[in-house]
Amino acid sequence: MRGALARRLGDLDRAEEALQEALAEALRRWPSDGVPDQPTGWLVTTGWHKALDVLRREQVGRAKLAQLDPPRSAGDEDVLALVFGCCHPSLPEQARIALTLRAVCGLTTEEIAAAFLLPVPTMAQRLVRANRLIRDREVPFTTPPPEEYAARLGAVLKVIYLVYNEGYLANSAAVVQRRDLAAQALSLARQLETLMPTEPEVAGLVVLLELCEARTASRFDAEGNLILLSNQDRSRWDQRAIQAAVEKLDRVLLRRRPGPYQTHAAITALHATAASYADTDWAQIRALYLALHRQEGNPLALLSASVATWHAVNAETALWEVDQLASHLDGYRLYHATRAELLRALGRDEESRVALQRALTLATNPAERTLLIDRLSTLETTAFPAS
Repeated sequence: MRGALARRLGDLDRAEEALQEALAEALRRWPSDGVPDQPTGWLVTTGWHKALDVLRREQVGRAKLAQLDPPRSAGDEDVLALVFGCCHPSLPEQARIALTLRAVCGLTTEEIAAAFLLPVPTMAQRLVRANRLIRDREVPFTTPPPEEYAARLGAVLKVIYLVYNEGYLANSAAVVQRRDLAAQALSLARQLETLMPTEPEVAGLVVLLELCEARTASRFDAEGNLILLSNQDRSRWDQRAIQAAVEKLDRVLLRRRPGPYQTHAAITALHATAASYADTDWAQIRALYLALHRQEGNPLALLSASVATWHAVNAETALWEVDQLASHLDGYRLYHATRAELLRALGRDEESRVALQRALTLATNPAERTLLIDRLSTLETTAFPAS
């Protein structure tokens, strides 16, 4: 709905305000009038009329009125067009991604800041500046012609990936996961693949998300507690979906145009096809994470490589690798959680406890917090056994 309005109004702020007005109108009218047969269409049309009312009252808006076509009901192409608009090459890359997460997916400033590992005020300022740039430069919310795909593809792929991550394990204190965001991200990735069928990185992202989706049934227990990969019931994984995704990845890799999303998909495929956690090809996973770091320069790839080092080499070497990342990842919860596990494996329980406490202060997801608290409780029980 936001996409349909933004596409016609050419202004994200106006689209957001119009949608909020339409939702408020629905809350006033639907309880007595009943829900319309096509609620989405009703909201888009109502939002459109609300926006026109505002434009008629503004001198600058009157000139714009004649240029606007009324929106049809919201569709998938509107969402993809909104993503491309937010990822316009005239915007800085970080602004493109943050703006898309806000405008397309409705993430809060706090959730976006957590995804970027940034303070909330910094992210709030970034969003304000991005909205201003969109408006001042009159960025169109349309799917670009094919010759412009390359200029925006990197940002679009990253946005879809971050949206999926937020759905997979939310950076929110209120919910554990947001399946709506995960489904939206996969849908966007598949739409993008239809638009760019020969682009291997798009296919790589689709495979990556499909492999992650194939394992969702085993990630939480009945109480909503997070289950680590090492403890997941692999019989609950969707083996048919995994096989289809792996076969697709094999075809994509034959194009020999490597990129980070294909590499990440290959890592996930190794996890998904291993008979057990112990049987995982950790040496190959380590090599792929190092390749991923060379491709995109993200220190999180090195953190993941250190976990593979633990299993392929030893905990002492892995801890040394993790400690080299302190200056980059000290504000990241999984850095401290990983460090805690390695310290524990080396029998350094007190240091492990301190690292777990630091991870706990940084974690916002309730399932992650429960897991960290359980880890802390186990350490304390071991250190101070009941008499």
